[in-house]
Amino acid sequence: MTPLGPTPVIDHTEQPSHHESYHEEYAGLPVAHAPWLDEDGWGPQPEAGAVAWRLTGNEFDDDAPDEIEETLDWFFDHVDTTQVTALVIGQWQECYEHSSGMVVSRLAAESARLPALRAIFLGAITPEESEISWITQADITPLLEAFPKLERLEVRGGSELSLRPVRHDTLRMLRIETGGLGAGVVRAVAASDLPALELLELWLGVDRYGGDATIGDLVPILSGERLPALRHLRLQNAEFQDEIAAAVAAAPIVARLESLSLSMGALTDVGVEALLSGQPLTHLRRLDLDHNFLSSAMMERMAKALPTVDVVLTGNDRVDGAWRFVAVSE
Repeated sequence: MTPLGPTPVIDHTEQPSHHESYHEEYAGLPVAHAPWLDEDGWGPQPEAGAVAWRLTGNEFDDDAPDEIEETLDWFFDHVDTTQVTALVIGQWQECYEHSSGMVVSRLAAESARLPALRAIFLGAITPEESEISWITQADITPLLEAFPKLERLEVRGGSELSLRPVRHDTLRMLRIETGGLGAGVVRAVAASDLPALELLELWLGVDRYGGDATIGDLVPILSGERLPALRHLRLQNAEFQDEIAAAVAAAPIVARLESLSLSMGALTDVGVEALLSGQPLTHLRRLDLDHNFLSSAMMERMAKALPTVDVVLTGNDRVDGAWRFVAVSE
């Protein structure tokens, strides 16, 4: 057996966008596309563990089978999967109608053939391929149950997404990008025991697309009791961003964070006032409040209050009386 390739990277400063397709790089690894078309001039197939493998099914892509099951078949037949450390799952056929369930169940069933797997991105699908809230997901719990050594799990799309509370001893990064994240998923994250988790990112979204979580659902996360290693918390893209800011101002977990993001949502002066009136934030390395509805005076006040913190504040004209909206919904 050849040695494993490089371990997938967890970069706490990375700020991913839902426009990112991960065609060229994922988790610090170059991306290889399955099936590998060496007869089309792609060159020799790379070492299985030296790349992240991108698997898709797309009838409009000449380089991919119409159905992702065919891609998975090729992958398990032609790649030394015992060496694979990272997978990027792109489109599955008609992902706006059919769920990712067949992908999740196939990966879980083949887990013994993927002993080195450490990173999964499920749904690396751009808005040009499918709007984020049209991506139909499934229960992702089997991925955490089948891969006890997984360190990085990222999911894009909230439609039909579900999760059951789990204990996972090695997961270091959990990111869920949605235009509407169901309260059941938020509660399951909050009820899970994740002792190694360093970064948690939830895009909460809007009620129209299933984002029915409330501040009460986030309270167990903000207590930090089940997240002893958490240092980077991102509760973003929320309509109730002011409520989140107020809860964060007194949350026990904040004292041990290195970075905090309340970006992408409908944050106003009310929420920032709560932050400034709450517990100290001077220990943070980064505070991301980008995409906000703050007055110029409040942005200046925040920047002055935290001179040693990298405070991300982009100027805008979305202020008093404006219709407030999240960055990503449909």
